[in-house]
Formats: sequence, structure tokens, C-alpha cells
Amino acid sequence: MKSILKLMAGAAIIASMHSAAIAKDLVIGVSWSNFQEERWKTDEAAIKAALEASGDKYISADAQSSAAKQLTDIESLIAQGANALIVLAQDSDAIGPAIEKAAAEGIPVVGYDRLIENPDAFYITFDNKEVGRLQAREVFKQKPEGNFVFIKGSSADPNADFLFSGQLEVLKEAIDAGKIKNVGEAYTDGWKPENAQKNMEQFLTANDNKVDAVVASNDGTAGGAIAALDAQGLAGSVPVSGQDADKAALNRVALGTQTVSVWKDSRELGKKAAEIAVALAGGKTMDEVEGVQTFNGGPKGVAMKSVFLAPLAITKDNLNVVIDAGWISKEEACQGAKSDVAACK
Repeated sequence: MKSILKLMAGAAIIASMHSAAIAKDLVIGVSWSNFQEERWKTDEAAIKAALEASGDKYISADAQSSAAKQLTDIESLIAQGANALIVLAQDSDAIGPAIEKAAAEGIPVVGYDRLIENPDAFYITFDNKEVGRLQAREVFKQKPEGNFVFIKGSSADPNADFLFSGQLEVLKEAIDAGKIKNVGEAYTDGWKPENAQKNMEQFLTANDNKVDAVVASNDGTAGGAIAALDAQGLAGSVPVSGQDADKAALNRVALGTQTVSVWKDSRELGKKAAEIAVALAGGKTMDEVEGVQTFNGGPKGVAMKSVFLAPLAITKDNLNVVIDAGWISKEEACQGAKSDVAACK
């Protein structure tokens, strides 16, 4: 009996040591699609801070908007000893083989902000359909009828279609009634502002500048659309939506050239993603993640374990919210702003 008890005690000690080993000093690899947009630096800082707080290590790679590079980046992160991966997908289908390799090696994957429709990947994002709804509602308040242009996101990113579907939910009744006419709709390759600007220029030319509203899917594409509008003397008279609460976009909200930027506090998203990656690498199952729900609204209908955070529409009427939250300084938000912006008085 004593020998059995000793064996049991020894096993308990080994199990305890193993548990301690996986509870800290983990390596979390982050694969970024690109760093061209301001917000990803904010996300990265939040991920790093959360991992530093938990005593774990951050390693990363920038795919520079290349799906092919992201494939090799993920393989490299695995080779460097990543215990879990956080992946901001450039092309969620193209990186499938790398996700499958990680799953085969028992390495948890957190699909960050953009859906990776694989049941072996966890999905964390803001409610992107709601983002689309918020964008459309604010533009619709300004222009309840007229010629609308839709500057969508990248066709390789499922979020682009989630956003667009949310926008259409709000505007469908007015479109069906003939009050709103869709006079231009295009994806924006790579979410690049210069591509959005080219699309907007083409829509303005095709419609003799008779565009009454622009539903743009993020702040980068909004900036490109506004540049095209500005060249025709239309900036400020045509409502434009966006998202991400980029500093330049929030200043445009104060200036009146952008109607709304939907704020997704990426500090919270980054922190939560890091905590989930550490928990999964430490042995928790997806079902044990706090706030988990099942999402099957992707193009393939795959049931995904997910966490969704709530977005908030920022207009000139509540610009103080992001200032008070320390997201942006009053000076940055209000540079050159008009006197009717309460937050800038």
C-alpha cells in the first residue's frame, strides 16, 4: 500500500510540475497579414502587454499583404516553438494548409478579427454585421434617399461580406422602395486606401459626380473615398462611413468629412485574444473559454467556437467617448475642427 501511495504522490508531483510548466513561459506566435493600417500596432501592443502580464513570450511575423508569405510565416512560427498561434488572415482560404498543420501538431489557433473557417481554429472578433449596421444607420440618418456607393473590403476577407450584409439589413427597405439607388459597389483589394480611391473615382465619373452617400467599410477605404470626393469639391457634403477609429478618421469626423467611424476597442480585442491563446495552450478546451458561443454564419456554415465583442459608432456627437477613454487626445481629434463639435469646445 505504501509503495502505491508513493507512486500516486510521485504522479501528483509530476502532474503538478507539468501544470506549472504550461501555465507560464509559453510562446505565442502572432501572424499579421500586414502592418499598413494604424490599428494593428494598437492590437499588437495590447497582445504584448497581456503576454508580459502572464509571463509568456511574444513572437510575430508580418506577411506584408501576401497570402503566400503568411503560409511560410506560420510554418516559421511553429518551427520557432510557438505553443499557440494568433492569426490575422490575409486570405483565410489560402492559409488553410498552415492551419491544418498547426492543428495536426496540437497547436491551438486563434483566428483574430477575421474568420478562418476551420473548426480547429477559435474565432475572436467584434460583431462585424453589427458594425455594418451601425455604419449604414449613421449614413442613412444623413441621407435617407439618393445615390449610394458601397466601398467594400477585400474579397479575400470574410469580414467584407459580413459588413456588407449588415449594411444591407439597414438599407434594404429603402432600396426596395426606390428611395436609395445603388450606383456603385466594389471590393477593395487588400483593403488598401489607394484602391478605394480608384474605385470611388470611377463611380464619380460614371455618375457625373451625382453620389449622395458612401458606405465605406473601414477608415482606410473611407480615407480613399474622401480623397476622391475632395478632388471634386464634394468632401463634407457627402456622408461617408468607416470603422476602426483611426486617429486620422476621428479627426475627419470632427472636421465633418467623415460621418462615423465604428470604434472597435482593439486594446480589448488584443488582450482577450492573448488570454484565450494562453488558456488554450495551457490545456483549456475551446468550450471552457469565458464567453464562448457557437457561430456558424460563415460562407461554409462551419460551426466555430467564438467570442464576439461589441462595437460602438463614433460621430461628432459622441467624440468625447474615445477622448475620455484615452484612445486619442483632444488635440489629435480636434485639430482644425468646427465649433459645433461639443468634444472640441
